[in-house]
Amino acid sequence: MDQRLKPIMFVGTCSDAGKSVINAAFCRIFQQDGYWPAPFKAQNMSLNSYSTPEGGEMGRAQVVQAEACGITPHTDMNPVLLKPTHDKSSQVILNGRPIGNMSAQEYFRDEIGKEELFGEVTAAFQRLDARFNPIVLEGAGSISELNLRDRDITNMRMAIATGASTYLIADIDRGGVFGSVYGTIALLRPEEKARVKGIIINKFRGDIAIFAEGRAMIQELTGIPVVGIIPYFRDIKIEEEDSVALEMKTNTYKEGKINVAIVLLKRMSNFTDFDVLETDPRFNAYYTHDTDEVEKADIVILPGSKNTLADLQGIRANGMAEAIVKAYKNGKKVIGICGGYQMLGMRLEDPLGLEGNIPAVPGLGLLPLITTIENEKITTQSHFTFLPSTRENHCEGYEIHMGRSRLIDGATAHPLVRLTDGREEGFYLDAHCWGSYMHGILDNPAVLDHLAEGFEQKENNTSFDYKAFKNEQYDKLATLVRRNVDMDYIYNSLL
Repeated sequence: MDQRLKPIMFVGTCSDAGKSVINAAFCRIFQQDGYWPAPFKAQNMSLNSYSTPEGGEMGRAQVVQAEACGITPHTDMNPVLLKPTHDKSSQVILNGRPIGNMSAQEYFRDEIGKEELFGEVTAAFQRLDARFNPIVLEGAGSISELNLRDRDITNMRMAIATGASTYLIADIDRGGVFGSVYGTIALLRPEEKARVKGIIINKFRGDIAIFAEGRAMIQELTGIPVVGIIPYFRDIKIEEEDSVALEMKTNTYKEGKINVAIVLLKRMSNFTDFDVLETDPRFNAYYTHDTDEVEKADIVILPGSKNTLADLQGIRANGMAEAIVKAYKNGKKVIGICGGYQMLGMRLEDPLGLEGNIPAVPGLGLLPLITTIENEKITTQSHFTFLPSTRENHCEGYEIHMGRSRLIDGATAHPLVRLTDGREEGFYLDAHCWGSYMHGILDNPAVLDHLAEGFEQKENNTSFDYKAFKNEQYDKLATLVRRNVDMDYIYNSLL
């Protein structure tokens, strides 16, 4: 549409209130209504990241929202990404490129640097705003963290700087919704409160009509209307990057399915690689650090890690490393992706101490590889053929890693994929063991079908189109939100 809308922003009373999912819903709603929306989150903290076509790195939440908009992700949508390396420090990604590791104290106490950073994120917003309409912004955590407010580059400072009509999301399923909403609004400065145009109650269970009195009470307490009550849902699958979501994913073995045990690492990254296994009806995926659950599985997957050497030491200590090798010897399929691919090799080396103070660790010894952690980070999107010698297919994925893997002396290359530029990547040991740096590799039907081979006795053994499935979910989410918010009010607030 030609009509120009103000930016809209969704902020929260707490972490995991549902901001990312509601943001995605509005991205799809605006796209359906003929606008050209784009998502924006100034600063994200997550180990789930993505490589853009230009080779920049950004958070997965804004990738999901870009998909809902029907546009290609770009680092301007998430100019600052913090990737925790351990409990007290993070790698800082600015405009898609790593600029170093910083402790929380260094990052939040550097006043001059924070002003420069705010200039960078507002410039990214302005570049987006010149190309799209409207910009759909997302805040981070709670907007009432008083100790961080003066150094904020993500929440109300961004709302004021962009002139965004702002909506507060509250999670009623946690309980205490009146206190959390009232307290959040009460702690805002007058200029911040002026930006908040409405409140959306999220994750409501039961009959929404019974909350009519509560709705009126919240408006009386805060002076701000409740413009929507979103029902709690389980039948719409939207990728979530928050580690809280990962805690909800752990389950266990199921009869009649191809059971996939994903090894639960302390510093796991890109667990969204496995969302497809939760939606393809052939598979039952579960996250575990229990050796018994690995023994029961048909397939074992070692995922990526932000600190591969430390996580490899961790799975040796808890017995998982031995269980994984035993699983392969017993005829199970064992797959490694990114850091998990490195772990399947003979040795991992970190001579520069980039991941910590561990110089080298023996691998699981299933693949004839040695990996060295190096300074330069590879971030690239790729188009490739899976198992190029045996099948024609067109696949997509992306790489984000600082390790370089090479064959041990005397080993013969058995590439898993051939890229469109002729390069080869990954190692295919046999039908029961392979590894690759490619994130998103399982999203490709050819790869999923290969994973399912040998389990024809299982139910629902048919191909699954994950891209089509995700698109259907965005439409279902948009329909649900439309039905339960006052869209006329929201559109009027954007004029």
